[in-house]
Amino acid sequence: MTSVQVDQQHDGSGAAGAASAEGEGYQRGLGARQIQMIAIGGAIGTGLFLGAGKAIAKAGPSLILAYAIAGLVIFFIMRALGELLMYRPVSGSFAEYAREFIGPFAGFVTGWTYWLFWVVTGITEVTAAATYMTYWWDIPQWVSALIFTVILYGANLISVKLFGELEFWFSMIKVTAILGMILICAGILTIGFSDAGETASMTMLWSEGGFFPKGIGGTLMTLQIVMFAFLAVELVGVTAGESKDPKVTLPKAINTVPWRIAVFYVGALIMILSVVPWTHFQPGVSPFVAAFEQMGLGIGAAIVNFVVLTAALSSCNSGMYSTGRMLRDLALNGQGPKVFTKLTKSGTPLVGLTFSAALMLVGVWINYVAPGKAFEYVVSFATISGMWAWIMILVSQIRYRRAVARGEAPESEFKAPGAPFTSWFALLFIGMVIVMMGIDEGARVSLYCAPLWALLLGVSYLVLKSRNPENASFKR
Repeated sequence: MTSVQVDQQHDGSGAAGAASAEGEGYQRGLGARQIQMIAIGGAIGTGLFLGAGKAIAKAGPSLILAYAIAGLVIFFIMRALGELLMYRPVSGSFAEYAREFIGPFAGFVTGWTYWLFWVVTGITEVTAAATYMTYWWDIPQWVSALIFTVILYGANLISVKLFGELEFWFSMIKVTAILGMILICAGILTIGFSDAGETASMTMLWSEGGFFPKGIGGTLMTLQIVMFAFLAVELVGVTAGESKDPKVTLPKAINTVPWRIAVFYVGALIMILSVVPWTHFQPGVSPFVAAFEQMGLGIGAAIVNFVVLTAALSSCNSGMYSTGRMLRDLALNGQGPKVFTKLTKSGTPLVGLTFSAALMLVGVWINYVAPGKAFEYVVSFATISGMWAWIMILVSQIRYRRAVARGEAPESEFKAPGAPFTSWFALLFIGMVIVMMGIDEGARVSLYCAPLWALLLGVSYLVLKSRNPENASFKR
């Protein structure tokens, strides 16, 4: 939705949903079932299946607490986003809200940074998928990365309805796998079958060096990995412009966040670390695969490896979906090349999708040059760029509340409980994570890259403002 359409909406010329549908030109092909599974699957990817191995090695069982606290913060962020979505559901989502409540430059930075986040995340997921392939075949990571990138690009040329259906089944596989792992671990703890049955016990959560074997500092240093695991939960906001009934489906999807985190992260880690000692896990190895191998269930490890491969490809597929939409939102607001506004007959932003997929091929080069460090590099940069979107969501929601109090914006039907205090708490928590990233030598690379990206965006915005001042202003 452009700024002109926002003016019309506040003038009472049309409902938010109608303006969104007509102004953006997308097809509302995503139903409640698909939105729910996209929301669930969005938070289940390489951060849990691959990155958790490194986090367990760094923090031990206390990683469970880190996921629980970070999960609470994520819920605050999602409720803030939900309040904004019910105020105005558009596919531009938080970039639109930043543009409206903070300023045009904030919208410009948010749109391009979130686009970059998904390009980098696509590289991350393809890297992870290539890593999983080495479990079966000894082939170069860059070969697998190239093949997967090309296949997923082709899959994203389909209609949004088919995209939603594919994501539904991708997410179903991930959910089934985690629930299966939890049930198997529960069976080992109660019945005692498999090689791990004799030693499995809940006491392993504190008997192997204590609950904080690496100290509180070790737990804090995993926050970057933990927050990366939750990146993409905000994807439901991007789907708002293509949801059949956003005012019904989106609140339901957002309210599932607490139990998603409780089951798929906290619950899964409690069960796994009760069956297999935390000292058996190592960086670069999926904790799910390692757990099955420790149990003596070799075929189970192969099955889980296939599931986590599916999870990585699913997340990359979602990334390709969102990049095209974000580029089109920028173009519609005059903050990106007009060519990105073009849609196919099926409602797909072909040019933006193609441009983004081409840049994701950089992941192939990273896997070729430094296959061992590829995942660590892209995780660090994806985390800082993804957290910018969360910061903008929280700040926009705080500013929106002030606009409502002044009578300048209608009140949302889905108010965030505890806001704005919960939003301020979440902002402080994100700030602490960024400090931890600065301390961590491996994650520090992202903080080096962030100023360069900010400088590039600043110069680009000045050029935009000099050429077309109208697109660098936002009138409510």
